[in-house]
Amino acid sequence: MWQFTPILNGAYIIDLPAFYDDRGSFVKTFHAATLAEHSISFDLKESYFSLSKKDVIRGMHFQTPPHQHAKVVFCPQGAILDVIIDLRKDSPTFGQFHVQELSAENHKAYYIPVGFAHGFKSLTDDAITYYLVSSEYSKEHDTGILYNSFGFDWGVDNPVISERDLSFPASGDWESVF
Repeated sequence: MWQFTPILNGAYIIDLPAFYDDRGSFVKTFHAATLAEHSISFDLKESYFSLSKKDVIRGMHFQTPPHQHAKVVFCPQGAILDVIIDLRKDSPTFGQFHVQELSAENHKAYYIPVGFAHGFKSLTDDAITYYLVSSEYSKEHDTGILYNSFGFDWGVDNPVISERDLSFPASGDWESVF
């Protein structure tokens, strides 16, 4: 059974329906009609996943207009600590962040609306983070804010982070386009 828990303005934690038997498990990760019942209009344009070692931090990513996108993110293998930040200037939750563990065990997902930055820390080796995205990748519009610049303690002394992610501006130095 699908369960939607509202968090920041327009964002949700979704408990994905999971079924278990002698063979293992089956988890439904996307159902357009169920999203629509919760006033979420999601037009899937692209899908991808990342495989991360423990203590990898990826983020905080987003795409700017006109290639902005919403995401549905879940973790079908291992566990991640997933973080979103509301970057929409007119939102009542502007500048606020939410943190949620997503894992194969808890089969939770994030629905992340347009105008949010997204990132995560891998809690296990070989964690898979799966993304359903409402726009196609645009290199010119793909950007982010610095992972440690918005007041969240990631709880790791020596994270593994890409040079690109380390090059993003601090949240206070970035002017929101949303």
